[in-house]
Amino acid sequence: MTKLCLYTAICGSAALAFTASAASTIDEVFSEGKVSLQTRARYETASVPGLKDSNAATLRNRLGFTSGKFNGFSFMLEGEDVTALDSDGYNQAGLNPGGAGRPVIADVEGTEINQSWLAYNAEGHAAKLGRQRFVLDNVRYIGDVGWRQDMQTFDSFTYANTSVDGLTATYGYFWQINRIFSDKRDWDSDSHVFNLSYAKVPGGKLTGYAYLFDFDNAAANSTATYGASYAGSTKIEDGLTLTYRAEVATQSDYGNSAFDYSTTYYIGELGANFGSFKVLVGYEVLGADNGQGFKTPLATLHKFNGFADVFLGTPPDGLQDFYLSAGITPAKGLTLGATYHDFSADSGGANYGTEFDFVAVYKFADRFTGVAKYASYDSDGYRSDIDRFSIEVNFAY
Repeated sequence: MTKLCLYTAICGSAALAFTASAASTIDEVFSEGKVSLQTRARYETASVPGLKDSNAATLRNRLGFTSGKFNGFSFMLEGEDVTALDSDGYNQAGLNPGGAGRPVIADVEGTEINQSWLAYNAEGHAAKLGRQRFVLDNVRYIGDVGWRQDMQTFDSFTYANTSVDGLTATYGYFWQINRIFSDKRDWDSDSHVFNLSYAKVPGGKLTGYAYLFDFDNAAANSTATYGASYAGSTKIEDGLTLTYRAEVATQSDYGNSAFDYSTTYYIGELGANFGSFKVLVGYEVLGADNGQGFKTPLATLHKFNGFADVFLGTPPDGLQDFYLSAGITPAKGLTLGATYHDFSADSGGANYGTEFDFVAVYKFADRFTGVAKYASYDSDGYRSDIDRFSIEVNFAY
């Protein structure tokens, strides 16, 4: 009923707006629209002792159309296709029997509607209904998993209000999570998202949030999370800027979850930018209670806790991640970065190992960008060592 009411309210308003104007104005919705094309060709390999190597050569194409605005309304339709050169040359997260005995590379073949939405945007109000890309803050809780070939999207209603200077109030209701496995492992959802941020505090932005995730067919990930963050930067002198982030959150079971736990999350980061060079040190803790680690099931997880993707789920004893990263832009369009991670359990004292990550990004034409990544995880009794390497070319129009 909730979904039906949302569709009726917004689509009904759009219909009234469209019939209230001349056909020539409606023509402008299409003539002023934009066709988009995104293509990514990627080769990725993963090596784990005792398993056959995974080798994934994949091509991802997205073709979409975003209309011009008409009385504040617009719409988008976008299709997506992921194809592999050798479907059984790698483990598509267990979805291809021929990939058994190889490490997971979660670029799953498939063709689907990636986005399909109707939006209204005017005078500080932005609402969107339908299948959409949706990200919040630093994507630690809600992201599009843009690293993988199949983007994560949300069948949802979202609303943001920016009518007060510096203040952004965001609400979202998700009824389906379209995850990165084509249409094979989507989650039925009854989830609410509340986020309030204020960008006029001294030196940065203050954010408070409540994320109430409830999933019918992934009940273990049903959680209630409440937290706050402060992030920003301060110019010390010409050529030197300090960056920082502090965040704390609490989490407990919610909705369909069969677990009974309550735990915490916190992070502290401090960085410095010296012209084209930057360094960052951070310490992130995902706590644990009653055998359950702090969960972030809708995050862009590849961004956190190492490119080797060992910790896409928090261990039952939690996770502490001390990391140090450095980056440099040695030439126009070229960025190089390296990160060291030291992982351990939050309770029990176990050492989970270390990881080195390297990345190079080169924008070599207006619409072309190349990316290469290498990750090497050295286990200390937790799971297995793993090495990952990928190289890709992206085209965007």
